[in-house]
Amino acid sequence: MSYNQPSKMDKPPLITETKTLKLELPPEGLKLEHGGVLPEVEIAYETCGRLSEARDNVVFICHALTGDAHVAGMYAGEDKPTGWWSNMVRPGGGIDTDRYFVVCANILGGCKGTTGPASTNPATGRPYGSAFPEITVGDIVDVHKRFLEQLGFQRIYAVLGGSFGGMQAAEFGVRFPGFSEKCVLVATGPSLTTQALAFDIVGREAILNDPNWRGGDYYDGERPNAGLAQARKLAHITYLSNEMMKEKFGRRLRALPKDSLEQLTSAFKEQFEVESYLAHQGRKFTARFDANSYIRITEAMDYYDLAAGFKTLTDSVARSTSRTLIVALSGDWLFLPRQSEALARAFHAAKKEVSYFCIPAEAGHDAFLTHIDQLVGVLGDFLTMKPVPPDAPLPEEKLKDYAKLIDMMPRDIRSVLDLACSDGSLLARIAARHPGVSCTGIDINCGVLSRVMRAGHDAILADIDEGLKIVPNNTFDCAVLSESLQVMKHPDKVLDELLRVAPVGLVSFPNFGLWKVRLGLLFRGRMPKTKRLPHTWYNTPNIHLCTVRDFFDLCREKNIETESVAYLATHAFSKLLIAIGLKNFGASRVLVKIRRKPV
Repeated sequence: MSYNQPSKMDKPPLITETKTLKLELPPEGLKLEHGGVLPEVEIAYETCGRLSEARDNVVFICHALTGDAHVAGMYAGEDKPTGWWSNMVRPGGGIDTDRYFVVCANILGGCKGTTGPASTNPATGRPYGSAFPEITVGDIVDVHKRFLEQLGFQRIYAVLGGSFGGMQAAEFGVRFPGFSEKCVLVATGPSLTTQALAFDIVGREAILNDPNWRGGDYYDGERPNAGLAQARKLAHITYLSNEMMKEKFGRRLRALPKDSLEQLTSAFKEQFEVESYLAHQGRKFTARFDANSYIRITEAMDYYDLAAGFKTLTDSVARSTSRTLIVALSGDWLFLPRQSEALARAFHAAKKEVSYFCIPAEAGHDAFLTHIDQLVGVLGDFLTMKPVPPDAPLPEEKLKDYAKLIDMMPRDIRSVLDLACSDGSLLARIAARHPGVSCTGIDINCGVLSRVMRAGHDAILADIDEGLKIVPNNTFDCAVLSESLQVMKHPDKVLDELLRVAPVGLVSFPNFGLWKVRLGLLFRGRMPKTKRLPHTWYNTPNIHLCTVRDFFDLCREKNIETESVAYLATHAFSKLLIAIGLKNFGASRVLVKIRRKPV
């Protein structure tokens, strides 16, 4: 990856501590969206990193469903990092604590220090229990906004979260536009799928049916741990993909000592390894979490819909002013990649600055916590992205081609999409020539594309041959396909997509009708190698070479208008051929400005 990621042993782990803050509330208390009122609210939080003198490097992390403020590092006396995202939030990490001041707070309704059902009700002196009011994601975000402002931050650099934390981060952007410069949404969606909702419903029923539930007022006796453990088991099934479950456990039975007492009673115990794993997760969870909190938080998540109160999801995200990064995980079946795609499509439709990556992660939903090698680089590059002038040395011929291409762009251009953008060298020069123009690159290479994003451009990780489904019609003013048409599996369909997402297209390609190519075939009888086509036939990425005439024939067939054409050559003889009208014979490369003909 492009992000400079030191090994975890380069620097000592962070030492953190949990702090508390009592919110300053009006005399009537905190009014909640569903009508409840809390007379007082305490927030438990942790920080790491150093606040800059300008106070402009604050990154607020929203934790997931059962997470807490301990996002990174370890407490005094511990021998290793115990923070739930310590592999991400650390010196030199994707969220670099040498660069950012990281803040993470427990959510309203939780059980890790922030006011929740297990907290003391000032009116009774006893835990709230069943008296704790219903909460929403809006309430959670409102409390954290108040908390950050009370710390003295009227604006922060970034808000981010994964899973349920991603829902909170998205709500931050929509509810409080302008509060955060950047927003990162990882493995999340605008709402839960029906299947995810069903798992939550069954999990809550397991708690409510536990004999020790007692309507939620169980703090003076046995707790509904059996039901809570069952809910956790159900949830854990959704966190791992089928592939990861098979790899970790398969159908293997537990290995028990021969003639052991446990073996004699194994019929009444966990026999499969996966069974033992789920039981362990259930027991561990009941030792650290509260059933009432689980009920309240899962209900808030289940009812959440980012588009609620708006006509469409696009209308909702149109309120956000944050530059946004959306990251999906390929193997996630709790928050499906198509949910992230829908979010990205809505941001594009609203003409917002947004980048989208779907990272290969066969481990499933939990991969954003456990398998983060690529995620570290993508987050690091997005957070540090900064417009930079082009500095990569390029051959003079390529610089001239780029200059000609930029000259052919519409004069009133506001947004450009570069398909197969590679290292972003063209985007850098477009941005230099047209300051203020929104530049977006698409490529299939995650590492290269992440560097493009780091240089200040929006980015979309996608295989162009599979279509641009997350980009709505006419999202961009101009789309560019530079020297890549010949490597596409379906160049005809790529042209369709190019003119779907933008009214104007610029396409350049090497001309297979060049005289050098023809002579090579005529006299040598072999596939040619030239400066523009340097590969041998068996290892070339060029799978659909064409001539000028071939391209024009395709345009006529697809009702595409060729508005202007530039025939490019460096060889003197080639230029002469072009000058006397033998353009298909003399051009080594061709640049064409195209439009869709009106029907």
